[in-house]
Amino acid sequence: MVNMTHGANIHVRLRTLELRLAHVRLRCSGISGLSKNVESVAAREAVRSTCAHGRAARCARVHVYKKYNRAMHLATRLSNLGTETAFAVSLAAADWASKGNRVFPFHLGDMNLPTPANVVAAMDKAIADGKTGYCAAAGIAPLRDALAADVGARRGLQYGPGNVVVQPGGKPVIGKFIQSVMEPGDEVLYPNPGYPIYESQIEYFGGTAVPYRYIETPTGFALDLEYLASKITPRTRALIYNDLQNPLSAESSAAEMQAVADLAIANNLWVLSDEAYFEMRYSGTSQSIASLPGMQDRTVILYTFSKKFAMTGWRLGAAIGPTAIAEMIAKLNTNDESCTAHFVQWAGVEGITGDQSGPAELVNILRPRRDAAVDAVNAIPGMHTARPDATFYLFVNVTQAMANKGFSDVGEFATAALHNTGVSFCTRRHFGRPQPGEAEQYIRLAYSGISASDITEGLGLLRQWVEA
Repeated sequence: MVNMTHGANIHVRLRTLELRLAHVRLRCSGISGLSKNVESVAAREAVRSTCAHGRAARCARVHVYKKYNRAMHLATRLSNLGTETAFAVSLAAADWASKGNRVFPFHLGDMNLPTPANVVAAMDKAIADGKTGYCAAAGIAPLRDALAADVGARRGLQYGPGNVVVQPGGKPVIGKFIQSVMEPGDEVLYPNPGYPIYESQIEYFGGTAVPYRYIETPTGFALDLEYLASKITPRTRALIYNDLQNPLSAESSAAEMQAVADLAIANNLWVLSDEAYFEMRYSGTSQSIASLPGMQDRTVILYTFSKKFAMTGWRLGAAIGPTAIAEMIAKLNTNDESCTAHFVQWAGVEGITGDQSGPAELVNILRPRRDAAVDAVNAIPGMHTARPDATFYLFVNVTQAMANKGFSDVGEFATAALHNTGVSFCTRRHFGRPQPGEAEQYIRLAYSGISASDITEGLGLLRQWVEA
């Protein structure tokens, strides 16, 4: 009779030899990165199968596990994945508040305003009606129809439901657009300062993120068009364009927008037009780059319900563009999340087609907040900002105020401001890597989540501290 301990050891050793040979074959096939994981998993399975052979088998299991289960590692591409560091500012503010301090939250572009009641009621009804299961990956037909009609009418364009792909928020449009048009090694132009997820997604999917910049003017910020044009190369595949911009609140003139369109057409570029703040206006009328001649067939519009309808946590948005890319984005939906929450989409239908007094009231509340913030900032020595016509951000030049207080690092200035006044805000560094030659220092104030009276009080405390 064969000794069970001896038999278990032979079994494990033979299986281990097989795995080593498989490891060599995998390396020769050019996929050595997978071989370690395959070897480790198979080795564990082989050892487990010997457990019935008693204590010796268990010892062999431990031995082989330690020997072949090398340190587990995560995919190297994750090192290219960025984040929204504004959330780190939220944590610092929350920590300061937890110690009994008052915080004036200018840091995060969330809203302390309620979603319109008719939208909430539509969601409740959808749940009651059983709209809680799966639905089409591209979105329910009523919402796609409504978006096609509304987005098209507001931009002077014709869209059909085939041009619309519903998303769980506006943010997923960024990554899915990049996956659809960019090959690894391609270059994609993006605004900097700008929404940090642009850069993150470009680099995560293997592209080269190429920043373009803005110039401060007496009325806000303007694109450095000459600099933008100089960054286009034969490898440039796409341009991300965010008019009514976060964090700058920059708005292109008609001439500037046309110049961007001309560059896109001349260089055969895809364009992602992030229009999150298209309808968050206090005066004037928004224009989409997609509406310019030659642009509709190369532009994907990022649409979100988060701002206009105060639905940041609902996660509802859409990609709107040429049918060829819309079909690919719908396919990515199937792979990523199957579909956007069914009942949330019915709320979106009501938001677009129902009573519009709710969105109008949101703007009416935000307008005096903007005015209070602009007036208070411009009263602080060494700080200045323009009065934007849209969004709910101020990008404040604090260069002289920092110098007056003896600061050279804007992050240290922000921490000191929080601890001395309770005013919490993001800095320029939260919106992309600073570009060579940047000399001015900026902070971003979001006034979407703080009342007008608190704006005045908080920035008044900031003024006292700067003046002291």
